[in-house]
Amino acid sequence: MPGDERPFLDEARAFLDAHATLRKGEADWSNGPRAHTPDAQREFFDRCRAWQATLFDNHFAAIAWPREYGGRGGTAWQSILFEQEQARYDATPGFIAATIGMVGTMLLAHGTDEQRLRYLPSLLRADETWCQLFSEPDAGSDLANVGTRAITDGDHFVVTGQKVWTSYAQYCERAILLARTDPAAPKHKGITAMIVDFASPGITVRPLQLITGHSHFNEVFLDQVRVPVTDVVGSINGGWGVARSVLSSEATQIGTTADSGDVAALIDLAHQLGVAGDPRVRQQLSRAWTNERLVRMLNERVLDAVRRGVRPDVDPSVLKVFWSEAKVHKDLVALSILGPAGTLYGTDAPRGGYWNTQVLNRYWATVGGGTSEVHRNMIAERALGLPREAQIVPPTI
Repeated sequence: MPGDERPFLDEARAFLDAHATLRKGEADWSNGPRAHTPDAQREFFDRCRAWQATLFDNHFAAIAWPREYGGRGGTAWQSILFEQEQARYDATPGFIAATIGMVGTMLLAHGTDEQRLRYLPSLLRADETWCQLFSEPDAGSDLANVGTRAITDGDHFVVTGQKVWTSYAQYCERAILLARTDPAAPKHKGITAMIVDFASPGITVRPLQLITGHSHFNEVFLDQVRVPVTDVVGSINGGWGVARSVLSSEATQIGTTADSGDVAALIDLAHQLGVAGDPRVRQQLSRAWTNERLVRMLNERVLDAVRRGVRPDVDPSVLKVFWSEAKVHKDLVALSILGPAGTLYGTDAPRGGYWNTQVLNRYWATVGGGTSEVHRNMIAERALGLPREAQIVPPTI
Protein backbone atom coordinates (compact mmCIF):
# COMPACT_ATOMS: atom_id res chain seq x y z
CA MET A 1 0.00 0.00 0.00
CA PRO A 2 1.51 3.36 -1.03
CA GLY A 3 2.23 5.46 2.01
CA ASP A 4 0.43 4.88 5.27
CA GLU A 5 -3.30 5.00 4.54
CA ARG A 6 -4.33 3.78 7.99
CA PRO A 7 -5.46 7.24 9.20
CA PHE A 8 -7.59 7.64 6.06
CA LEU A 9 -9.11 4.16 6.46
CA ASP A 10 -9.84 4.80 10.14
CA GLU A 11 -11.64 8.02 9.21
CA ALA A 12 -13.58 6.30 6.40
CA ARG A 13 -14.66 3.41 8.61
CA ALA A 14 -15.74 5.76 11.39
CA PHE A 15 -17.84 7.73 8.89
CA LEU A 16 -19.47 4.60 7.46
CA ASP A 17 -20.19 3.16 10.91
CA ALA A 18 -21.86 6.45 11.89
CA HIS A 19 -24.00 6.83 8.76
CA ALA A 20 -24.79 3.34 7.47
CA THR A 21 -25.28 -0.29 8.52
CA LEU A 22 -23.46 -3.35 7.29
CA ARG A 23 -24.94 -5.27 4.37
CA LYS A 24 -27.11 -8.25 5.27
CA GLY A 25 -28.06 -9.75 1.90
CA GLU A 26 -30.57 -9.71 -0.93
CA ALA A 27 -33.11 -7.57 0.99
CA ASP A 28 -30.75 -4.59 1.47
CA TRP A 29 -32.20 -1.32 0.22
CA SER A 30 -29.02 -0.64 -1.75
CA ASN A 31 -29.84 -3.57 -4.07
CA GLY A 32 -32.54 -1.40 -5.64
CA PRO A 33 -36.30 -0.96 -5.39
CA ARG A 34 -38.08 -4.27 -4.87
CA ALA A 35 -41.57 -2.93 -5.61
CA HIS A 36 -42.16 -2.23 -9.28
CA THR A 37 -43.94 1.08 -8.90
CA PRO A 38 -43.04 4.68 -9.80
CA ASP A 39 -43.26 5.65 -6.12
CA ALA A 40 -40.81 2.92 -5.04
CA GLN A 41 -38.45 3.83 -7.85
CA ARG A 42 -38.55 7.51 -6.94
CA GLU A 43 -38.01 6.71 -3.27
CA PHE A 44 -34.91 4.67 -4.15
CA PHE A 45 -33.52 7.43 -6.37
CA ASP A 46 -34.08 10.04 -3.64
CA ARG A 47 -32.37 7.79 -1.10
CA CYS A 48 -29.36 7.44 -3.40
CA ARG A 49 -29.35 11.20 -3.85
CA ALA A 50 -29.41 11.76 -0.09
CA TRP A 51 -26.48 9.35 0.39
CA GLN A 52 -24.46 11.22 -2.23
CA ALA A 53 -25.11 14.49 -0.38
CA THR A 54 -23.95 12.80 2.85
CA LEU A 55 -20.75 11.71 1.13
CA PHE A 56 -20.16 15.25 -0.15
CA ASP A 57 -20.86 16.93 3.18
CA ASN A 58 -18.33 14.63 4.87
CA HIS A 59 -15.64 14.98 2.16
CA PHE A 60 -15.94 11.43 0.80
CA ALA A 61 -17.40 12.27 -2.60
CA ALA A 62 -14.92 12.22 -5.53
CA ILE A 63 -11.99 11.80 -3.19
CA ALA A 64 -9.40 12.28 -5.94
CA TRP A 65 -11.00 15.40 -7.43
CA PRO A 66 -9.44 18.83 -6.83
CA ARG A 67 -10.84 20.73 -3.84
CA GLU A 68 -11.95 23.68 -5.95
CA TYR A 69 -14.49 21.45 -7.68
CA GLY A 70 -15.84 19.89 -4.48
CA GLY A 71 -13.42 16.98 -4.16
CA ARG A 72 -11.20 15.99 -1.27
CA GLY A 73 -7.89 16.52 -3.08
CA GLY A 74 -6.87 12.97 -2.23
CA THR A 75 -5.47 10.18 -4.36
CA ALA A 76 -6.99 7.67 -6.76
CA TRP A 77 -5.86 4.91 -4.43
CA GLN A 78 -7.72 6.47 -1.49
CA SER A 79 -10.82 6.61 -3.67
CA ILE A 80 -10.52 2.89 -4.37
CA LEU A 81 -9.96 2.09 -0.70
CA PHE A 82 -13.11 3.99 0.21
CA GLU A 83 -15.17 2.21 -2.46
CA GLN A 84 -13.99 -1.13 -1.11
CA GLU A 85 -15.02 -0.15 2.41
CA GLN A 86 -18.36 1.31 1.30
CA ALA A 87 -19.21 -1.94 -0.52
CA ARG A 88 -19.51 -3.62 2.89
CA TYR A 89 -22.37 -1.29 3.89
CA ASP A 90 -26.02 -1.03 2.93
CA ALA A 91 -25.60 2.35 1.25
CA THR A 92 -25.19 3.45 -2.35
CA PRO A 93 -25.41 6.52 -4.55
CA GLY A 94 -26.62 4.15 -7.26
CA PHE A 95 -27.01 5.60 -10.73
CA ILE A 96 -25.85 8.99 -9.48
CA ALA A 97 -22.31 7.68 -8.97
CA ALA A 98 -22.18 6.57 -12.60
CA THR A 99 -23.21 9.97 -13.92
CA ILE A 100 -20.74 11.72 -11.63
CA GLY A 101 -18.02 9.52 -13.09
CA MET A 102 -19.12 10.17 -16.66
CA VAL A 103 -19.85 13.89 -16.43
CA GLY A 104 -16.94 14.57 -14.13
CA THR A 105 -14.49 12.79 -16.42
CA MET A 106 -15.91 14.63 -19.41
CA LEU A 107 -15.72 18.10 -17.87
CA LEU A 108 -12.34 17.58 -16.24
CA ALA A 109 -10.89 16.44 -19.58
CA HIS A 110 -12.80 18.56 -22.10
CA GLY A 111 -14.68 21.31 -20.24
CA THR A 112 -13.77 24.94 -19.74
CA ASP A 113 -12.80 26.36 -16.36
CA GLU A 114 -16.16 28.12 -16.24
CA GLN A 115 -18.04 24.88 -16.92
CA ARG A 116 -16.11 23.00 -14.24
CA LEU A 117 -16.72 25.66 -11.58
CA ARG A 118 -20.39 26.00 -12.52
CA TYR A 119 -21.37 22.34 -12.82
CA LEU A 120 -19.03 20.07 -10.87
CA PRO A 121 -19.83 20.99 -7.23
CA SER A 122 -23.61 20.72 -7.72
CA LEU A 123 -23.13 17.49 -9.68
CA LEU A 124 -20.97 16.06 -6.92
CA ARG A 125 -23.47 16.82 -4.15
CA ALA A 126 -26.36 15.61 -6.35
CA ASP A 127 -28.05 19.00 -6.05
CA GLU A 128 -28.30 18.59 -9.82
CA THR A 129 -28.51 15.09 -11.24
CA TRP A 130 -27.55 14.30 -14.82
CA CYS A 131 -28.34 11.76 -17.50
CA GLN A 132 -26.84 10.84 -20.87
CA LEU A 133 -28.60 11.69 -24.16
CA PHE A 134 -26.60 9.50 -26.54
CA SER A 135 -28.61 6.57 -27.93
CA GLU A 136 -31.34 7.02 -30.54
CA PRO A 137 -33.74 4.65 -32.32
CA ASP A 138 -31.24 4.42 -35.21
CA ALA A 139 -28.07 5.06 -33.22
CA GLY A 140 -27.58 2.36 -30.61
CA SER A 141 -24.81 -0.06 -31.45
CA ASP A 142 -23.73 2.40 -34.15
CA LEU A 143 -23.64 5.44 -31.88
CA ALA A 144 -21.93 7.64 -34.47
CA ASN A 145 -25.13 7.43 -36.52
CA VAL A 146 -26.85 10.05 -34.32
CA GLY A 147 -29.50 12.00 -36.21
CA THR A 148 -30.51 14.60 -33.60
CA ARG A 149 -29.78 17.94 -35.27
CA ALA A 150 -28.32 21.08 -33.73
CA ILE A 151 -28.55 24.18 -35.93
CA THR A 152 -26.69 27.39 -35.13
CA ASP A 153 -28.84 30.42 -34.28
CA GLY A 154 -26.64 33.27 -33.11
CA ASP A 155 -25.06 32.34 -29.79
CA HIS A 156 -27.27 29.25 -29.39
CA PHE A 157 -27.84 25.88 -30.99
CA VAL A 158 -31.41 24.83 -31.71
CA VAL A 159 -31.73 21.10 -31.08
CA THR A 160 -34.40 18.78 -32.47
CA GLY A 161 -34.48 15.00 -32.26
CA GLN A 162 -35.25 11.90 -30.21
CA LYS A 163 -33.19 9.96 -27.70
CA VAL A 164 -33.99 6.58 -26.16
CA TRP A 165 -32.86 4.27 -23.33
CA THR A 166 -31.99 7.29 -21.20
CA SER A 167 -31.65 6.14 -17.60
CA TYR A 168 -33.54 8.12 -14.93
CA ALA A 169 -34.15 11.11 -17.21
CA GLN A 170 -37.45 11.75 -15.43
CA TYR A 171 -35.54 12.70 -12.27
CA CYS A 172 -32.67 14.69 -13.77
CA GLU A 173 -31.95 18.40 -14.10
CA ARG A 174 -29.27 18.25 -16.83
CA ALA A 175 -27.87 15.97 -19.51
CA ILE A 176 -24.90 15.32 -21.76
CA LEU A 177 -26.15 15.45 -25.35
CA LEU A 178 -24.69 14.30 -28.64
CA ALA A 179 -26.09 16.09 -31.67
CA ARG A 180 -25.17 16.32 -35.34
CA THR A 181 -23.93 19.82 -36.16
CA ASP A 182 -22.44 19.12 -39.61
CA PRO A 183 -24.51 16.63 -41.62
CA ALA A 184 -22.12 16.93 -44.59
CA ALA A 185 -19.12 15.66 -42.60
CA PRO A 186 -18.27 11.96 -42.14
CA LYS A 187 -20.50 10.69 -39.35
CA HIS A 188 -17.75 10.53 -36.70
CA LYS A 189 -16.65 14.11 -37.45
CA GLY A 190 -19.93 16.07 -37.54
CA ILE A 191 -21.02 15.48 -33.93
CA THR A 192 -20.92 17.97 -31.04
CA ALA A 193 -21.27 17.28 -27.31
CA MET A 194 -23.22 19.83 -25.27
CA ILE A 195 -24.90 20.33 -21.92
CA VAL A 196 -28.70 20.53 -21.89
CA ASP A 197 -30.79 22.11 -19.13
CA PHE A 198 -33.91 19.98 -18.63
CA ALA A 199 -35.83 23.10 -17.58
CA SER A 200 -35.55 24.37 -21.17
CA PRO A 201 -38.78 24.56 -23.19
CA GLY A 202 -39.26 21.81 -25.77
CA ILE A 203 -38.10 18.76 -23.75
CA THR A 204 -40.52 15.87 -23.21
CA VAL A 205 -39.55 12.81 -21.15
CA ARG A 206 -41.55 9.60 -21.60
CA PRO A 207 -40.75 6.67 -19.26
CA LEU A 208 -40.55 3.18 -20.80
CA GLN A 209 -41.94 0.35 -18.69
CA LEU A 210 -39.76 -2.75 -18.74
CA ILE A 211 -40.77 -6.37 -18.31
CA THR A 212 -39.81 -6.11 -14.64
CA GLY A 213 -42.29 -3.27 -14.14
CA HIS A 214 -39.49 -0.77 -13.61
CA SER A 215 -39.41 2.37 -15.74
CA HIS A 216 -35.92 3.80 -15.26
CA PHE A 217 -35.38 3.95 -19.05
CA ASN A 218 -36.93 6.82 -20.98
CA GLU A 219 -37.51 8.30 -24.38
CA VAL A 220 -36.55 11.97 -24.55
CA PHE A 221 -37.92 14.24 -27.28
CA LEU A 222 -36.26 17.57 -28.07
CA ASP A 223 -38.30 20.07 -30.07
CA GLN A 224 -36.29 23.20 -30.96
CA VAL A 225 -34.51 23.23 -27.61
CA ARG A 226 -32.12 26.16 -27.31
CA VAL A 227 -28.64 25.41 -25.96
CA PRO A 228 -26.07 28.21 -25.43
CA VAL A 229 -22.88 27.79 -27.43
CA THR A 230 -21.05 28.27 -24.12
CA ASP A 231 -22.44 24.87 -23.07
CA VAL A 232 -20.62 23.03 -25.87
CA VAL A 233 -18.12 20.60 -24.34
CA GLY A 234 -14.89 20.35 -26.30
CA SER A 235 -14.95 21.70 -29.82
CA ILE A 236 -17.83 22.05 -32.25
CA ASN A 237 -17.88 18.92 -34.47
CA GLY A 238 -15.40 17.28 -32.08
CA GLY A 239 -17.96 15.46 -29.98
CA TRP A 240 -16.97 11.93 -30.95
CA GLY A 241 -13.78 12.14 -28.92
CA VAL A 242 -15.80 13.42 -25.94
CA ALA A 243 -18.29 10.56 -26.38
CA ARG A 244 -15.52 7.95 -26.42
CA SER A 245 -14.04 9.31 -23.19
CA VAL A 246 -17.49 9.14 -21.55
CA LEU A 247 -18.08 5.56 -22.74
CA SER A 248 -14.60 4.51 -21.64
CA SER A 249 -15.16 5.99 -18.18
CA GLU A 250 -18.56 4.31 -17.90
CA ALA A 251 -17.13 0.97 -19.02
CA THR A 252 -14.35 1.18 -16.43
CA GLN A 253 -16.86 2.03 -13.69
CA ILE A 254 -19.16 -0.84 -14.61
CA GLY A 255 -16.35 -3.33 -15.09
CA THR A 256 -14.51 -2.49 -11.87
CA THR A 257 -17.35 -1.66 -9.45
CA ALA A 258 -20.27 -3.83 -10.55
CA ASP A 259 -18.86 -7.10 -9.22
CA SER A 260 -21.86 -8.10 -7.12
CA GLY A 261 -20.07 -11.08 -5.62
CA ASP A 262 -23.38 -12.98 -5.50
CA VAL A 263 -22.20 -16.32 -6.89
CA ALA A 264 -22.06 -17.44 -3.25
CA ALA A 265 -25.76 -16.58 -2.99
CA LEU A 266 -26.36 -18.51 -6.23
CA ILE A 267 -24.64 -21.59 -4.77
CA ASP A 268 -26.71 -21.19 -1.61
CA LEU A 269 -29.87 -21.09 -3.76
CA ALA A 270 -28.84 -24.38 -5.39
CA HIS A 271 -28.46 -25.96 -1.94
CA GLN A 272 -31.81 -24.54 -0.79
CA LEU A 273 -33.62 -26.04 -3.78
CA GLY A 274 -31.81 -29.37 -3.54
CA VAL A 275 -30.00 -29.29 -6.90
CA ALA A 276 -26.43 -28.60 -5.75
CA GLY A 277 -25.51 -32.23 -6.34
CA ASP A 278 -26.67 -32.26 -9.97
CA PRO A 279 -23.47 -32.48 -12.08
CA ARG A 280 -24.93 -30.22 -14.77
CA VAL A 281 -25.77 -27.56 -12.21
CA ARG A 282 -22.35 -27.92 -10.58
CA GLN A 283 -20.67 -27.39 -13.96
CA GLN A 284 -22.58 -24.15 -14.54
CA LEU A 285 -21.93 -22.98 -10.98
CA SER A 286 -18.22 -23.64 -11.54
CA ARG A 287 -18.28 -21.52 -14.67
CA ALA A 288 -20.11 -18.68 -12.85
CA TRP A 289 -17.62 -18.85 -9.97
CA THR A 290 -14.68 -18.86 -12.41
CA ASN A 291 -16.11 -15.85 -14.25
CA GLU A 292 -16.48 -13.98 -10.98
CA ARG A 293 -12.88 -14.73 -10.06
CA LEU A 294 -11.67 -13.59 -13.50
CA VAL A 295 -13.56 -10.32 -13.13
CA ARG A 296 -11.92 -9.78 -9.76
CA MET A 297 -8.49 -10.59 -11.17
CA LEU A 298 -8.98 -8.09 -13.99
CA ASN A 299 -10.12 -5.56 -11.39
CA GLU A 300 -7.01 -6.25 -9.34
CA ARG A 301 -4.81 -5.52 -12.36
CA VAL A 302 -6.51 -2.14 -12.76
CA LEU A 303 -6.27 -1.42 -9.04
CA ASP A 304 -2.61 -2.41 -8.95
CA ALA A 305 -1.89 0.01 -11.79
CA VAL A 306 -3.69 2.80 -9.91
CA ARG A 307 -1.74 1.94 -6.74
CA ARG A 308 1.55 2.17 -8.67
CA GLY A 309 0.49 5.35 -10.50
CA VAL A 310 0.70 3.88 -14.00
CA ARG A 311 -1.79 3.47 -16.82
CA PRO A 312 -3.84 0.24 -16.49
CA ASP A 313 -3.02 -2.36 -19.14
CA VAL A 314 -6.61 -3.69 -19.19
CA ASP A 315 -8.77 -1.95 -21.78
CA PRO A 316 -12.01 -0.64 -20.16
CA SER A 317 -14.12 -2.22 -22.90
CA VAL A 318 -12.64 -5.65 -22.14
CA LEU A 319 -13.76 -5.26 -18.53
CA LYS A 320 -17.23 -4.11 -19.55
CA VAL A 321 -17.87 -6.90 -22.08
CA PHE A 322 -16.53 -9.70 -19.88
CA TRP A 323 -18.39 -8.54 -16.76
CA SER A 324 -21.70 -8.01 -18.56
CA GLU A 325 -21.68 -11.35 -20.34
CA ALA A 326 -20.64 -13.13 -17.14
CA LYS A 327 -23.66 -11.54 -15.45
CA VAL A 328 -26.02 -12.76 -18.18
CA HIS A 329 -24.64 -16.29 -17.78
CA LYS A 330 -25.00 -16.15 -13.98
CA ASP A 331 -28.62 -15.00 -14.21
CA LEU A 332 -29.49 -17.76 -16.66
CA VAL A 333 -27.92 -20.30 -14.29
CA ALA A 334 -30.21 -18.94 -11.58
CA LEU A 335 -33.19 -19.48 -13.87
CA SER A 336 -32.22 -23.11 -14.48
CA ILE A 337 -31.79 -23.67 -10.73
CA LEU A 338 -35.21 -22.16 -10.00
CA GLY A 339 -36.87 -24.53 -12.44
CA PRO A 340 -40.67 -24.08 -12.40
CA ALA A 341 -40.27 -21.47 -9.64
CA GLY A 342 -38.59 -19.30 -12.27
CA THR A 343 -42.07 -18.46 -13.58
CA LEU A 344 -43.05 -16.91 -10.24
CA TYR A 345 -42.47 -13.30 -9.34
CA GLY A 346 -42.19 -11.04 -6.34
CA THR A 347 -42.88 -12.51 -2.92
CA ASP A 348 -44.26 -15.70 -4.48
CA ALA A 349 -40.78 -16.61 -5.72
CA PRO A 350 -37.83 -17.95 -3.67
CA ARG A 351 -35.69 -15.25 -2.02
CA GLY A 352 -38.46 -12.69 -2.47
CA GLY A 353 -38.08 -12.77 -6.26
CA TYR A 354 -34.52 -11.43 -6.22
CA TRP A 355 -33.19 -13.87 -8.81
CA ASN A 356 -36.35 -13.71 -10.93
CA THR A 357 -35.88 -9.96 -11.22
CA GLN A 358 -32.20 -10.42 -12.09
CA VAL A 359 -33.16 -12.81 -14.89
CA LEU A 360 -35.73 -10.44 -16.37
CA ASN A 361 -33.36 -7.49 -16.08
CA ARG A 362 -30.20 -9.29 -17.25
CA TYR A 363 -29.76 -7.53 -20.58
CA TRP A 364 -29.27 -4.08 -19.09
CA ALA A 365 -25.68 -5.20 -18.53
CA THR A 366 -24.99 -5.83 -22.23
CA VAL A 367 -26.88 -2.69 -23.35
CA GLY A 368 -26.32 -0.11 -20.59
CA GLY A 369 -23.05 1.79 -20.67
CA GLY A 370 -22.66 1.08 -24.38
CA THR A 371 -23.74 -2.15 -26.03
CA SER A 372 -21.38 -5.11 -26.27
CA GLU A 373 -21.21 -4.45 -30.03
CA VAL A 374 -20.00 -0.87 -29.46
CA HIS A 375 -17.38 -2.05 -26.99
CA ARG A 376 -16.19 -4.87 -29.24
CA ASN A 377 -15.56 -2.29 -31.94
CA MET A 378 -13.60 -0.22 -29.41
CA ILE A 379 -11.57 -3.29 -28.40
CA ALA A 380 -10.81 -4.00 -32.06
CA GLU A 381 -9.71 -0.45 -32.84
CA ARG A 382 -8.18 0.72 -29.57
CA ALA A 383 -6.79 -2.44 -27.95
CA LEU A 384 -5.98 -4.58 -30.97
CA GLY A 385 -5.15 -1.81 -33.44
CA LEU A 386 -7.37 -3.22 -36.18
CA PRO A 387 -8.49 -0.90 -38.99
CA ARG A 388 -11.78 0.87 -38.52
CA GLU A 389 -14.84 -0.47 -40.25
CA ALA A 390 -15.18 0.93 -43.77
CA GLN A 391 -17.49 3.94 -43.93
CA ILE A 392 -19.84 4.38 -46.88
CA VAL A 393 -19.97 8.01 -47.96
CA PRO A 394 -23.08 8.84 -50.01
CA PRO A 395 -22.35 10.35 -53.43
CA THR A 396 -22.67 14.09 -53.82
CA ILE A 397 -25.57 15.04 -56.08
